[in-house]
Amino acid sequence: MTAYLTLFMAALVAATILPAQSEAVLVGLILQGGHPVWLLVVVASIGNILGSIINWILGRGIERFRDRRWFPIKGKALERAQGWYRRYGKWSLLGSWLPIIGDPLTVVAGVMREPLPVFILLVAIAKTARYAILAAITVGLI
Repeated sequence: MTAYLTLFMAALVAATILPAQSEAVLVGLILQGGHPVWLLVVVASIGNILGSIINWILGRGIERFRDRRWFPIKGKALERAQGWYRRYGKWSLLGSWLPIIGDPLTVVAGVMREPLPVFILLVAIAKTARYAILAAITVGLI
């Protein structure tokens, strides 16, 4: 049970704007053995999707603070991100698994008011596919 909780928390934190690495935890647990690989992929995916939903929620409320001195994203940078999202739209969420840009992308989706069901579907596809492919590579299927 501890292994699943550790993986879930690593995946959840890794999907937020906090730095963390869930892939290493997943691979370590697969190599350790004793846990069904499919269940590890499910746990990691759920944690990572929930972390992305946290980002989406933050994005929904963050824009009202954009003119505050302490706000971490300057107005022009936020406008650029919004313009990028307008250009590529919801399909850019299929890149939510990517390092560096994936997490901010989920925040911008919230800012841009992407409907939550669409957001969850696209993020779930991206995040689950990433973990499934990583697991398949680890066990030698790919």
